[in-house]
Amino acid sequence: MVGTLLEVGLGKRPPESLKAILETADRRLAGPTAPAHGLYFVEAAYPQEKLRP
Repeated sequence: MVGTLLEVGLGKRPPESLKAILETADRRLAGPTAPAHGLYFVEAAYPQEKLRP
């Protein structure tokens, strides 16, 4: 997804292409896989009313 969004941001593909990629679930339509270095999960924030007691 990151590689595809980068291509959209760089003007290499139209934003509308994302819909087709997600609907078809065809990885071949997507952009390159972004390298894992520098990418990491920091946190998930949920609204308090969505949390179970």
